[in-house]
Amino acid sequence: MPAKEITQNSYLERINRVITYINNHLDSEMTIDKLAEISHFSPFHFHRIMKAFLGESLRSYIIRQRMELSVQMLRYTTTPIAEIAYGIGYDTPSSYNKAFKNAYGISPNEFRKIKPELKMEKFISEERKSNFKPDAEIINVEPKKVIYMSLFGSYTDMNYSIGWDKVCGFAGKNNLFGRDTEMIGVCFDDPDVTPAGKQRYDVCLTIGDKAIAPDGEIGVQTLEGGKFAKFRYVGSYDNLSEVYSIIFAEWLPKSGFELRFVPNWEIYVNSPDQTKPEDLITDIYIPIQ
Repeated sequence: MPAKEITQNSYLERINRVITYINNHLDSEMTIDKLAEISHFSPFHFHRIMKAFLGESLRSYIIRQRMELSVQMLRYTTTPIAEIAYGIGYDTPSSYNKAFKNAYGISPNEFRKIKPELKMEKFISEERKSNFKPDAEIINVEPKKVIYMSLFGSYTDMNYSIGWDKVCGFAGKNNLFGRDTEMIGVCFDDPDVTPAGKQRYDVCLTIGDKAIAPDGEIGVQTLEGGKFAKFRYVGSYDNLSEVYSIIFAEWLPKSGFELRFVPNWEIYVNSPDQTKPEDLITDIYIPIQ
């Protein structure tokens, strides 16, 4: 059997192992670390891989499985609602009632009385908005020395322009720009796992071998090099989440590669201040081994 096919089968087996565990333990607390351990995927990339394959976040998948099981119990049994709540992993009936109403728009008690046919519309994946085709270039990258500023908050609300203005202003003041300067974004967290307000993004600017000391919120670090799969995406930054899903769901399991415990990079080839959103170019670097 070809190596790529073996790797693809391995990915599918590990994903199936996690799904089976989830379905057999809906009454138990499940942590990302525990599920990652079962999958033997790197915890750093585990949630993104699962989301790409499931078409939804792990949290949404687990909630959906719990809700769908409870619907069957409400429809076909006389089990008290409190017992149903405890049986699918909720600490209190009130938290189950809230989750059920959030999913279906009515309470479990109301549902039991009318027993309607319901669809989990809130959990249906959005239609893909990107025409991105995952065509990878496998490259070895030297470590990159950068100045950087860490931003914390929610990826959806983060004021990226402040970070870029400060880093670029520092670079200009210290004559750090050169013909090979690269603008790199490093996302350390998955917004489906890390709470809003605690997500980290590093605004990075390469400085080659220039010597510069950290200055307040502007730091100096070296991004780890090694083997990467490089993808070029042309389009709005708004679709980057979908682009990653395509890479992790379609390209990765067929590639024959495993992921390294290193963050992904995004290199921004042109400026959003001078380019239409549909013409923005982003080079995505996925660490592989």
